[in-house]
Amino acid sequence: MADAKAVTIRTRKFMTNRLLSRKQFVIDVLHPGRANVSKVGFYCLCDSVVAKAELKEKLANLYEVRDLNAIFVFKFRTHFGGGKSTGFGLIYDSVENAKKYEPKYRLIRNGLATKVEKSRKQMKERKNRSKKVRGVKKTKAGDAAKAGKKK
Repeated sequence: MADAKAVTIRTRKFMTNRLLSRKQFVIDVLHPGRANVSKVGFYCLCDSVVAKAELKEKLANLYEVRDLNAIFVFKFRTHFGGGKSTGFGLIYDSVENAKKYEPKYRLIRNGLATKVEKSRKQMKERKNRSKKVRGVKKTKAGDAAKAGKKK
């Protein structure tokens, strides 16, 4: 039964990207007897799902990475019939490089950044102010209104 729950990882299209100081690849996850690859929150405390944290640990052992925060796995798709999922993986040389090059939403998902909650009213006011100007001035419209209110 333990063999049925085992997870096998294979990497394809491995590439070292020196410009972004990372290694990037496609991950094939073979997980017979388990449902899919998921972030696994508090709602699911079962062994039927492959956790991304589990994949990160296996990749860290495979590629000898010290810090798990430098590993990002995402865009997993489960193949028809189950048992196999494919996604992407990135291993940055350092966490600082990850914070520099990764999109903000991925940093938030991995716990390296915090989401800034803006009020709905502020977003609507900024949108409506930017409607009144054109071109490059649109970016300055929201900031200029803030400066005007402070005086």
